[in-house]
Amino acid sequence: MNYSSLFSSLTDGTSSSATLLGTLYGTTPGQGLGAANPLQALQTAELNETKDIAQTAKDPAVARDLAAFKSAVASAKDAASLLKNPTVMKVLLTANGLSDQIPYTALATKALLSDATNSASLVSKLNAADSRWKPVTQTYDFAHKGLTVLRQSGVLASVANAYAEVTWRKSLDATTPGLSSALDFRSRANTVKNADQVLGDPILRDVITTALGIPQQIAFQSLTAQEHAINVRLDFGKLKDKHFVDTLTQQYLLNKANAANPQSSQPTLDQLSARSSGLIV
Repeated sequence: MNYSSLFSSLTDGTSSSATLLGTLYGTTPGQGLGAANPLQALQTAELNETKDIAQTAKDPAVARDLAAFKSAVASAKDAASLLKNPTVMKVLLTANGLSDQIPYTALATKALLSDATNSASLVSKLNAADSRWKPVTQTYDFAHKGLTVLRQSGVLASVANAYAEVTWRKSLDATTPGLSSALDFRSRANTVKNADQVLGDPILRDVITTALGIPQQIAFQSLTAQEHAINVRLDFGKLKDKHFVDTLTQQYLLNKANAANPQSSQPTLDQLSARSSGLIV
């Protein structure tokens, strides 16, 4: 099945895709299928993203976190003492895509303070299994520059914006499973080059393996077997093609919805193709 060709046919590269897909589903714009139409939810989230992120930043809990974060950065004596602050770690890790590491702040602190240029450092060792660590450690470079980078106004603003954005994305998962990861994947898809990068990033791993129908049990197999399972199913060069990325993202959301609510399964893209016979010239 050529998903890329199918998606191009369904959407013709226009924003009317949700309307046609909704027709195939038997729904209309603004209506959900069961609890929620994941494809409609994706389109709505993208249309409202800028407004919703700005609104999230004004949320009292988010605003308090950001105010406490900025105050702590301004008053901290050094990076080591700053990272002992739970709110600082919550904001910093969340903004940099490491919110799942918040329970492990002792390890995270040691990783962020370690030397990313040293192959024997903790961050280098962690990065072998989780490729998110080294870029973050390199960005702030606490080991060599202390708080100099983090205290730059532009960097502080970027952290605050990212924290609000990630918080907003995660709120979407309550009604549409996987929508947060779908949005993250779409923003980074054209930077994904190989299976190792996928396997070393929890979000990329979840989106791509779920969309391709690779069982989660693959994690118990050898690294070579995991790489092979992805490589035989995915041409990484196509991740620079917007239509292909759209297709992969939509298949991910459909599979997530089916897994979350198997008694009310959403159609796959193969099934949508069959239903669309006669509609598409």
